[in-house]
Amino acid sequence: MCLIVFAWRPGHAQPLIVAANRDEFYARPSRMLGTWEDAPGVVAGRDLEAGGTWLGVGPAGRFAALTNIRDPHQPQGPRSRGELVAAFLRGELGVEAYLDQVASRSQQYSGFNLLIGDGHSLGYLNARDARVKLLGEGVYGLSNAGLDTPWPKLLKARSVLSQHLDDPQPEPLLALLGDSQQAADSELPETGVGLGTERLLSSVFIASQNYGTRASTVLIVEADGRRRLVERSFGPFGGHLGEVDVQV
Repeated sequence: MCLIVFAWRPGHAQPLIVAANRDEFYARPSRMLGTWEDAPGVVAGRDLEAGGTWLGVGPAGRFAALTNIRDPHQPQGPRSRGELVAAFLRGELGVEAYLDQVASRSQQYSGFNLLIGDGHSLGYLNARDARVKLLGEGVYGLSNAGLDTPWPKLLKARSVLSQHLDDPQPEPLLALLGDSQQAADSELPETGVGLGTERLLSSVFIASQNYGTRASTVLIVEADGRRRLVERSFGPFGGHLGEVDVQV
């Protein structure tokens, strides 16, 4: 994932609301959101190159999602970051215990932000500082830096999410994920990828010939544990490839 905005509201009618875009090269093979035959209870998209995923839900209220840290000079880890999401969805460790375990071996992966929950707590880990953080109630955003780093697209998407918390519905949340307006040059971060690429990556929804938003996903969790996931998939230049609506 390259952008996740989410509301964590323990005790509310919808305790967890997530809107997320996965940005990736179009050539990287992947499977749309669906059940995993080799992991009962897991519902997620799947990276067919390394076998992991970027966002999904699992048994017992488990949820996990991941974004990469954008830094062209960072060392490349030998392991796939997508396995961190998949392992939590398949596993039984609690939120804090799992993040502690990942923190102890975070150098095996290229930079990442990992967000996981089990219906009772929601935890966050940034690979750069490897400090486990359990999140309190609030509205948050993750892009390709740290939690709530004020990049323009994060601020915009988080603000729009906040406007829909009284009655969260998939359609307006998917609309916020489809915003292709780029930020002004004066607002762009400097992450070492060059001005042209900073411009391309500054919009909530990214579209180009080779790289862009591959999936837009909305997750709405109800207080009784029911979960609805709606995902739209895209190809080059933002061409719509399909939509999946799953309730578990």
